Amino acid sequence: MRNPDTLKNGILNGEFDDRFKDIYISDEEVSYEKSRYAEAVEAYREVFGDGEVSIFSAPGRSEISGNHTDHQHGSVLAASISDDAIAVTGIRNDGNVRVLSKGYDMIEADISDLEKLDDDEGTTRALIRGVLAGAKERGYRIGGFDAYITSNVLGGSGLSSSAAFETIIGSILSGLYNDMKISPIEIAIIGQYAENVYFGKPCGLMDQMACSVGSLCYIDFADPENPVVDRIEFDLDAHGYSLCITDTKGSHADLTDDYAAIPKEMKNVAACFGKEYLNELTEEDILTNISSLREKTSDRAVLRAIHFYEEVKRVEEARNALKNDDLDSFLGVIRASGNSSFKYLQNVYPNHDINNQNVSIALAVSDVNLKDNGVARVHGGGFAGTIQAFVKHEAVEAYRKAMDSVFGEGSCKVLNIRKYGGIQVF
Repeated sequence: MRNPDTLKNGILNGEFDDRFKDIYISDEEVSYEKSRYAEAVEAYREVFGDGEVSIFSAPGRSEISGNHTDHQHGSVLAASISDDAIAVTGIRNDGNVRVLSKGYDMIEADISDLEKLDDDEGTTRALIRGVLAGAKERGYRIGGFDAYITSNVLGGSGLSSSAAFETIIGSILSGLYNDMKISPIEIAIIGQYAENVYFGKPCGLMDQMACSVGSLCYIDFADPENPVVDRIEFDLDAHGYSLCITDTKGSHADLTDDYAAIPKEMKNVAACFGKEYLNELTEEDILTNISSLREKTSDRAVLRAIHFYEEVKRVEEARNALKNDDLDSFLGVIRASGNSSFKYLQNVYPNHDINNQNVSIALAVSDVNLKDNGVARVHGGGFAGTIQAFVKHEAVEAYRKAMDSVFGEGSCKVLNIRKYGGIQVF
């Protein structure tokens, strides 16, 4: 740990440039992050004083393949990205936790009182207390701390700002009180616990796992309590491609039922066989019983079930392509995944609002502009929000301009896939 002024001067004077380059990859990002980190250290000092500090980082994530498979205990491929939350932190000895996120009010919690509070549901305080409680229940040390957090993971963009926040709180506890010995997988499980139990959102584990583990990350949820995780090292930049995320500015209002209908309909299909999840069945079970399933459920439910099985296959294909350094095959899988999400999963636009199809427009503009220079697909939960594109370096600027011309300046963001999940930076 270091004095804030000493740490700030070291950051600005280039003492940690190699560390920044290792995390954030590009020289442009390094310059930006140095200013960002220095500002965060100064903000901490102004609020919390001159005590010694450490800095932690937790990235956002991008789903690469496995669209809506995790809640049926399938497999996914996700990646941590260069956008992240950072936390300047100092130890407190009184058992109090104080967290100030840039642009928000101070949040306080007492580690001696971590019972779930119904009034806290849906709040950031619930996430903080949930992570504290989850770590304690798993036998780890917890203690008080001050933290100033700033994040450039865009909320509501499908990049999982909440999972990044949960991961950074878990990483703080790991670093300050457990010698960084809480594993990334355990931090992810603790984050999901906080979101499910304390925050009140029944999310899967993919977001937290991708944010915590880092790099490209294959995750098999056949046993959700013990997911199989395989980190895949793949340098997208070295292959001449960039990852672009475009915010289509679609409203997420009134979409709760659309999101909930996907796992509900998949489970309805499984229930026809006396099972809870599609992963307990085979695709052949579905295909040989389509007629009766259409009568018992619905055509859309059957299509969504078929998407699940084919998508799980694509996750394996994408994983193998990356391990074999076969970018062409990987991009083919991404294209097929996007097509399946549009045609079978049907999560590109809501049926109740067919006149507003932001994501569909974004995909159309992408296809017309990219041609052989990349591939685009719906990103995350779908219906509104963002699309993802893998774009050749030489085509990025023209693509970005085309997307920004439709959805507004700054809508298309170029990201790097970083090799680290939740970490202690200094």
